[in-house]
Amino acid sequence: MRIRPVGEHALLLDCTAPALPPAPVPAAALGEATLVEAWRAELWRRREQGDLDAVEIVPAASTLLLDGLRDPAATAALLARWAPTVAATASTATASTATASTATDRPSGDQPGGDRPDGDPSGGAEVVVPVEFDGPDLAVVAEQWSVDVPTVLRRLTGTRFRVAFCGFAPGFPYLTGLPAELALPRLSTPRPRVPAGSVALAGPYAGIYPSASPGGWLLVGRTDLTLFDVHDDPPARLSPGTSVRLAAA
Repeated sequence: MRIRPVGEHALLLDCTAPALPPAPVPAAALGEATLVEAWRAELWRRREQGDLDAVEIVPAASTLLLDGLRDPAATAALLARWAPTVAATASTATASTATASTATDRPSGDQPGGDRPDGDPSGGAEVVVPVEFDGPDLAVVAEQWSVDVPTVLRRLTGTRFRVAFCGFAPGFPYLTGLPAELALPRLSTPRPRVPAGSVALAGPYAGIYPSASPGGWLLVGRTDLTLFDVHDDPPARLSPGTSVRLAAA
């Protein structure tokens, strides 16, 4: 991890660089998304208890922006001090994801605890997204994963997803939880229009289109859940850190 100054009152945590010593686990051995999520959770917790004065903490694919800092240099020193704890948390989360991935390939009746591999260790509310798994790219996903379509559905409904960050379109959640080896390529030619509510996969992420738009992700299903309404407070239904479960409608 490297800490970069951004203007006079912000810092950027770059999680693609080697970890600060003496972190017990090298950052390169961890998924960037897992490390970013570990930092997001730690920084939100530190801000809640008064140890951090950042106005905004904005996660992305491999970075976090801390904005509105009164003393960026002092904050950078705190980040270096917290780095070993965050790296250890990310390492534990990576091991947990690998275990859950193995469990979700079993028929649901063979999974410990039923069709959910585990609960939300953060204790936060889980958002259940009802999905009609009838996407046109299900067979493509099954071929890429070298499994049959029922196994794809078991993986998707058995994975505990988490919103890593939002982007691309207002309220579009990038969901992590699938193991890195299941990363998928985007379509070589994006569709000119993907319907609102489409549940899709690309790279290491799952996502849900809040509104109709062009898109190159592989479509596996659709939901009627409203993800973004400018009149709601907050407008986005899913925010970073939210635990998400896809359920067959």
